[in-house]
Amino acid sequence: MPNGDNWQSDVLRDLRGGAARQQSAQGPAAQAQGTPAAGAPQPPQGDPAQGPGVPAQGQGGHGTPPYPAPHQPSAPAEAQAQAQQAYAAQQPHAPQPQARSAAHLPGARPARTPDSRPVVDKTLAGAGLKPRHGEPFATRAVRAVRRTVSSSAAREVAETTATAEVLQQAVTTGRQIAVTSIRGGAGKSTIAALLGTTYAHYRHDPVLLVEADPALGTLPLRLGAETLRWTTGDVAGIVEPQMSLLDVTGYLVQLPDNAWLLPGSQGQIGAMLDLRSYEKVMVSLRRYFGVTVVDCETLPAEVARVALSASQARVLAVPATLEGISSTYAVLEWMRGLPRHVIAGTVVVLTETVPHSGLDLDKAAEKLKATGASVQLLPYDRHLAAGGVIRTELLAQPTRLAATRLAAQVFELSQQRR
Repeated sequence: MPNGDNWQSDVLRDLRGGAARQQSAQGPAAQAQGTPAAGAPQPPQGDPAQGPGVPAQGQGGHGTPPYPAPHQPSAPAEAQAQAQQAYAAQQPHAPQPQARSAAHLPGARPARTPDSRPVVDKTLAGAGLKPRHGEPFATRAVRAVRRTVSSSAAREVAETTATAEVLQQAVTTGRQIAVTSIRGGAGKSTIAALLGTTYAHYRHDPVLLVEADPALGTLPLRLGAETLRWTTGDVAGIVEPQMSLLDVTGYLVQLPDNAWLLPGSQGQIGAMLDLRSYEKVMVSLRRYFGVTVVDCETLPAEVARVALSASQARVLAVPATLEGISSTYAVLEWMRGLPRHVIAGTVVVLTETVPHSGLDLDKAAEKLKATGASVQLLPYDRHLAAGGVIRTELLAQPTRLAATRLAAQVFELSQQRR
């Protein structure tokens, strides 16, 4: 029979249903207030006896205390709450659906966030002197006079325009360019920085520079990065296919002209990059960037060999010395035994680290071209030789032209390989 003093609750109970659930939860106390119709749907939340919008006691999930009621609960309600609390205490490891779903959200950060570290220690940053221009003032003055009395300026403009058209070609899939060498000090990171800066200047899509050389690489310093946090190994455990470009760039170092850097380490001794992490990062990030320049380890490291075979174009930095030419020729002969596109898509860059190398560069280039590879020359530049951050406005004009030609040729080779 309905309770005349609480007829409103009876009506709400009949409308919302839930007879079986209410009887099992509240026992005889619920039956005394009226029995709802059998087979009625269960209420989504709340106890009808407490009015609409009030959550039921103990429906906060496993390990969640019951919501407070707006009035003093009766004795059966208190017993019910105590029983639910005792049940929750017996299940300390009950799953939490909300926490589990948040861990799989796109772009969710891992539990451990590395600290930012400066690229150069503050106590050492002051030791650097003011950077110099790549060529003396007298040389620049003579060149300016020649341009005014000759037609060389028109030729330079035409060449620059043609090169820009090549660099701005659209790509269907991201192009990956690997830069490596056979020994340290060959200018590998410098060439990678020049290529990435050139692509970022001419292209409208994002450009990525990846440091796959965690053994105290200099690419972040050459690019002017101030602090580092996330590394290639860290991002390998974070990146997911459903992440957007905005999610991905949150773990990268932003550079001028829509360029981004993914460092290989934080400048710590013993940092390693395994092959699986490198492959996952390159495959996952390829679709976000039009061009990716990879600063690899020196040959014959495993990651460097994989990068050379997986990229669409390769750059081999070689010091313009007799020892460098001899060693590089042996490497190119080894590469001739690989599939034809490997040696055909390789550009050897002879880097002059001193004003006068004491080597016939033309004969050396002809010898290296006989293997099937292309050869370019990066002339001596005072600004590059001094180290530190590369400031493009301080580069010598022959250096800027050589870097632009190299970037265009490498990009064309990458377009030939799908």
